[in-house]
Amino acid sequence: MAAGVVFTGLLAATVSLAAAPDSGAAAVRSAQSRPSHETHETRHVEYFTSPTGHPRHTEVPAAAPERLTRGEGRVAGDGDVTPIVENGPTADKLDVVVIGDGYTEGELPQFHTDAKEKWQEITGVEPYTTYQDLFNVWAVDAVSRESGVSGDPSQDVVRDTALHSYFWCDGIERLLCVDTGKVESYAAKAPEADLVIVVSNSTKYGGAGYNDVSSQLGYDGIATVSGGNEQSGQVAVHETGHSLGKLADEYFYPEYGEYTGAEPADVNTTTYTATELADRQAKWYRWLGEPTPDGGTIGAFEGAGYYPRGLYRPSEDSIMRTLGREFNTVGREAMIAGFYRHAKPLTSNTGTQRVITRADSVTVRVPRLTGAERPVSLRWYLDGKEIRSLRGEPTAEVGRLVRPHDKGTHRLTATAHDPTSAVRDPALRAVLTGSITWTVGR
Repeated sequence: MAAGVVFTGLLAATVSLAAAPDSGAAAVRSAQSRPSHETHETRHVEYFTSPTGHPRHTEVPAAAPERLTRGEGRVAGDGDVTPIVENGPTADKLDVVVIGDGYTEGELPQFHTDAKEKWQEITGVEPYTTYQDLFNVWAVDAVSRESGVSGDPSQDVVRDTALHSYFWCDGIERLLCVDTGKVESYAAKAPEADLVIVVSNSTKYGGAGYNDVSSQLGYDGIATVSGGNEQSGQVAVHETGHSLGKLADEYFYPEYGEYTGAEPADVNTTTYTATELADRQAKWYRWLGEPTPDGGTIGAFEGAGYYPRGLYRPSEDSIMRTLGREFNTVGREAMIAGFYRHAKPLTSNTGTQRVITRADSVTVRVPRLTGAERPVSLRWYLDGKEIRSLRGEPTAEVGRLVRPHDKGTHRLTATAHDPTSAVRDPALRAVLTGSITWTVGR
């Protein structure tokens, strides 16, 4: 993704921290206004006490405790970048950066294996499975002086690692924190960073989601996971629901009582009942009564955004409520639109800055979708009129489209559209279409 992409419309809504009375949102805003070098800067994080439990939230320091920062300085191989998945130029794809921590130089092959396995775990969940072609994945070697992670297996264990990852963060055993400044410095070594995942060298279950990170590189969040734990990848899937889909949490805490605020901006929480959604044609009304991949049908289930009463979620139990579940149809719609806000549905190596001639040919590329989804449609137009013979064809030979003695200029346009039925909101469908136009001269 090119730097500076701006989210608009419904997906621009950030996770509603203000919905939680003790979420510490004011502290987060205050911390973000401070210079990044100040050690008292904090981050709002989400953590998971078990593979099937509901998450919790807390405030943690942005930097690691001083007791974990014994070693500094470059180690051989530190900062090297290895492509895990390459599907196209960084400007055209959603670039995921995976950074290892607690891996020594001799353990880098294991880190690369862990990085691949975590990505496979993520792409085992829809809509990642169908839309894998929209992603590049880069592994960045953060070489540690010692193997393992602080706080594993016990709270008193201290390891000298590149990113200072540590369990027992904020006194919480499964909360796996990291020095966010260190993460930023290593993420900058990748060709592009739209999303960052830190894989720590541990088999212990744990992780965290940093969704209030203000990155100079432009990525939306950081997820930490254990490289050797088969269930920790679900933490990253849930966290990308926040960072890419801009989805709110769909779980609640009994002690929060009743929500009495305004209608949330998040696409997957509402103050309206199912009947009110239909009457107002609001939020996910287009999906009401439809079956959903996480089970049951789409409706309005009370309990969401941390509140047991007064806020409703689209389905009974999606991955935004419980790890190991699927995204519901509302979540899938938001995720697909989020993918396309970083990646393009149509790309070409033929630039539009120069005038192309009759001797040129133009080749374009559309995403390859897996599974049962219909392929992305491709159409060609000359001066606004479709060239039907080129439907679905990736290459247009200009000389076959313009008469030999025609001395005028023309406009050649390629248009691609993802016809997925998983996105119904017209405002979100707009990002599923892309076009490129070239000027044709003599």
